[in-house]
Amino acid sequence: MRSALDRLHPVVVHHIVNSLGWQSLRALQDEAADPVLDGADALLLAPTAGGKTEAAMFPLLTAMETQRWSGISVIYVCPLKALLNNLLPRLETYAGWLGRRVAVWHGDVTASARQRILREPPDILLTTPESLEAMLISLKVEHGRLFTDLRAIVVDEVHAFAGDDRGWHLLAVLERLTRVAGRPIQRIGLSATVGNPAELLNWLQGSGGDNRWGVVVAPDVVAAGGPARDGGTAGGVVPGGVTPPPGDIELDYVGSVSNAATVIASLHRGEKRLVFCDSRQLVEEIGAALRERGVTTFLSHASLPLDERRRAEQAFAEARDCVIVATSTLELGIDVGDLDRVIQVNNPPSVASFLQRTGRTGRRPGSKRNCLFLALGTDALLWAAGLLHLWGQGYVEPVVPPPEPRHIVAQQLLALCLQEHRIGSRLWVEEWNGLAPFDRSAEPILRHLVEQGFIDQDGELLFIGPAAEQRFGHRHFMGMTAVFTAPPQFTVLAGRQEVGRTDPMLLTEKTDGPRLLLLGGRSWKVTWTDWTRRRCYVEPVPGGGKARWLTPGVSGTSFALARAAREVLLGADPPVALTQRAKRILAEVREEHVPTVHPGGTVIARDGADVRWWTWAGYRANATLAATLSGLTDDVQRFDDASIRMRTGLSHEMWKAGTADAAERLCLPDVDPRALTGLKFNEALPERLATATLAARLADLDSAARVLAEPARFTVVDEF
Repeated sequence: MRSALDRLHPVVVHHIVNSLGWQSLRALQDEAADPVLDGADALLLAPTAGGKTEAAMFPLLTAMETQRWSGISVIYVCPLKALLNNLLPRLETYAGWLGRRVAVWHGDVTASARQRILREPPDILLTTPESLEAMLISLKVEHGRLFTDLRAIVVDEVHAFAGDDRGWHLLAVLERLTRVAGRPIQRIGLSATVGNPAELLNWLQGSGGDNRWGVVVAPDVVAAGGPARDGGTAGGVVPGGVTPPPGDIELDYVGSVSNAATVIASLHRGEKRLVFCDSRQLVEEIGAALRERGVTTFLSHASLPLDERRRAEQAFAEARDCVIVATSTLELGIDVGDLDRVIQVNNPPSVASFLQRTGRTGRRPGSKRNCLFLALGTDALLWAAGLLHLWGQGYVEPVVPPPEPRHIVAQQLLALCLQEHRIGSRLWVEEWNGLAPFDRSAEPILRHLVEQGFIDQDGELLFIGPAAEQRFGHRHFMGMTAVFTAPPQFTVLAGRQEVGRTDPMLLTEKTDGPRLLLLGGRSWKVTWTDWTRRRCYVEPVPGGGKARWLTPGVSGTSFALARAAREVLLGADPPVALTQRAKRILAEVREEHVPTVHPGGTVIARDGADVRWWTWAGYRANATLAATLSGLTDDVQRFDDASIRMRTGLSHEMWKAGTADAAERLCLPDVDPRALTGLKFNEALPERLATATLAARLADLDSAARVLAEPARFTVVDEF
């Protein structure tokens, strides 16, 4: 069979063999060459460190040279600035083989570096969607000239975009870039973990999904059978092809941060360990506890200064006997060197996330991927066991874009006015090439923007209005480029050096004695707070600091994970090694939950005045069910991932009457008006549309209907 090396440019092949020392290409790189060189849209799937960047860039560099592309012909988009910085040296090397140039543009790039890019555009531009938006709306960038030669877009970690509003924003920006370039732009997505690859590729193709050739290239990924678990796409895929043997994954129960630090400090000494935590607060607490035990420890999370994160990641990459504690910021493909171990404190949010994290290990020949789970509490142990049970079944979540992104439509209409200065009141819809929801269905949003003064109208022309200037005009509309809302934080300074950023509630809550913060794994005493400039000044102290950050938005367990936890309670064991402690505590958890689970359906358990419907359906399905059955639920509709609080006097007859036609009249959940503040650009929407968007995102109609179709069993807790 013909190898991809036969089609790649001879200079590229020469350097693959002689500079990189590769005897052959990996399977993904070999199979991706033909479709990419033939101009197809593509989704390239491979495990972490599977050579996805090279699979895309070697054929694109070949096309660049053989077809004599000039100017910025390739844009490489990443979700994180750190990932762009990490990729830059590698792509500079590859492009340099052919005398081509690479540059990076994001929020931390200096003004002088940006001016060089504008004067002498590189062949490949590394950037984020937010920076692309900023270039399109900037008065200093002639976007019509800068992007006129654009031929291809590579979207790295595409699943990280598609699952939230950044994905809608990215798609809209790509459609506008297509209009600027005046030609279809080849789109190539790279991902390590995805449960619905064909749908994700179609999503990435945007308006061209129905008329452009697209191909999924996944030679190292096998399909996983089984029914859908979350009302979404059935089945899933397992990156890496096979499920690792149980000995590589271990689940332990430790019960506290102190015990977790003791285990991490005593196990695997002399090795390089990456510890994942589900919050910045936990990163700080684990980091401080490890340092108290004499472990060389580095920290990485979004509230630490960029320079400190870079120093930590560099030092960690070069060290051996050390630990780096991080949030999901290190889940993606940032290179932190050759890892020995991954340790997960509590559980990650999804199987896909777990696979990304374990994929950081096992890169040396003869080594295996591994992960040690440390559960801090009984709930965490149950959810971790449920997630590992899902993984053992070969399940990976489908990536589903959030529904009804009306606020992104409003943002895009305003951004287009800034980009073009004047847009036609009838021609604006052409800028997104018919891509829904940026098509004619957006007209009610446009009318609202005009009525409220966000957009002004002069005859057939639309342009930015005074309300938009007042609300979003700060720093040349920079707030318009990001579609997510970051909670306010105070900059913490020790002298002139930035220590990081903290949540203001730590500076306002009542405290006895000095106010102590935990940041960067160290304790600090607050000496003065500048409320106007959002700064606080600190000095180091031996210990006692506290860390906490407010995390906005709805969180909660999916239907698939909640049902997997239910299966664990009913006796299913995850296919991993469990420590004796984990086995003992899991047995106690199962005993405690006997009244809440039954293999024949859901359970309505009465414990005195407390009546709960144990659906084990996840947060969104339970929110939907609570709204639909409001006549049967507690007055305040309290629910969580596993249960819904029902009326104290609920009877069999009331239940039967109240649920008889419930599946045919499912309701969207109620939305607290205060939650609208977490939906950026909500003020540019009619309140009813903003509320409807949040309600749609809080709902899981398919899973709710599935639960209603199951028998419900009434029990009394005292019976057990």
